[in-house]
Amino acid sequence: MDRIDVAVYTVPTDAPEADGTIAWTSTTMVLVQAVSGGTAGLGWTYGAPATREVVGGELAPLLLGRSALDVPAANEAMHRSVRNAGAPGLVAGAVSAVDIALWDLKARLLGLPLVRLLGAAREQVAVYGSGGFTSYDDSMMDRQLRGWADGQGIPRVKIKVGESWGGCERRDLDRIRRAREAVGPDCELYVDANGGYTGKQAVRVAAAFADQDVRWFEEPVSSDDLPGLRAVREAVLPDVAAGEYGYDLPYLTRMAAAGAVDCLQADATRCGGITVWLRAAAVAEGLGLQLSGHCAPHVHAHAAAAAPAFRHLEWFHDHVRIENLFFDGTLDPRGGVLTPGADGRPGHGLSLVEERAVAYRVA
Repeated sequence: MDRIDVAVYTVPTDAPEADGTIAWTSTTMVLVQAVSGGTAGLGWTYGAPATREVVGGELAPLLLGRSALDVPAANEAMHRSVRNAGAPGLVAGAVSAVDIALWDLKARLLGLPLVRLLGAAREQVAVYGSGGFTSYDDSMMDRQLRGWADGQGIPRVKIKVGESWGGCERRDLDRIRRAREAVGPDCELYVDANGGYTGKQAVRVAAAFADQDVRWFEEPVSSDDLPGLRAVREAVLPDVAAGEYGYDLPYLTRMAAAGAVDCLQADATRCGGITVWLRAAAVAEGLGLQLSGHCAPHVHAHAAAAAPAFRHLEWFHDHVRIENLFFDGTLDPRGGVLTPGADGRPGHGLSLVEERAVAYRVA
């Protein structure tokens, strides 16, 4: 390994956005380039700008001079080095971004699409359209959902609920009904409370939207409340999902083993990169669960195609906008599936377009 470069970009949203617990008007990407000879691999995470300091100050010196091919060894070395720095949170994001860049670099050095390096379990990866923010008015939500379902033929969509920490149940239920009307009866409808409800409230709300055929109830209560998640899971009809805030494999293993979810989520930009994400996929499979990829769809696509127990990827509005803006070679979700590696490009098949990204660079 010759060099680790890192940059921070902040991109305004195209409209104010909110979920059940927080609101935002911009999204920050921390982009890592791992360089060996004349070849560079790209990796990134979405999170705090301070992630850059962890990559440059803690991780880069550790990796220089190492073999670019021994990615699991590099991942282990990074995890050991950050124990006293406080491994969860933005530190985990830093490790994840570097790990993703290393896998991309290795595949590029070998001249292989990343899915071929990892070993494909399937050719196509299912996606669901994700947005429907609580800050949207009805017409904006309708346009977005119809754009996915009718415009791109994506047969799964998700909206945010749990507005104001569960303080707007009536509006949540109205928006769910509106979403069902927008996408019709044949599209799978998902909802995500981001942990905004209490346990009994989540069960009550699920009973109230039972006539809308909601198939997926994400984080009905806090993902740290495993007994609460399990109690909701046992009481409601939709599949309960959580795991996006898992910053390491033990967290995701505890969640899967607790019977707290029907489908485990994991985010490679948080949990330790592709190295750990694939291990989480094996944990899920071993416990009879599927795994869903959280956000950052172009990070996950190739790894998802290599995971036998994989369910689907989140085609998240914010991250799709940024990845399509910053990179050439992005994937097409028409029909509700991605086909990673089909063009034969090495690595994850993306190239950074500096002239489009530079306007958003903040560090």
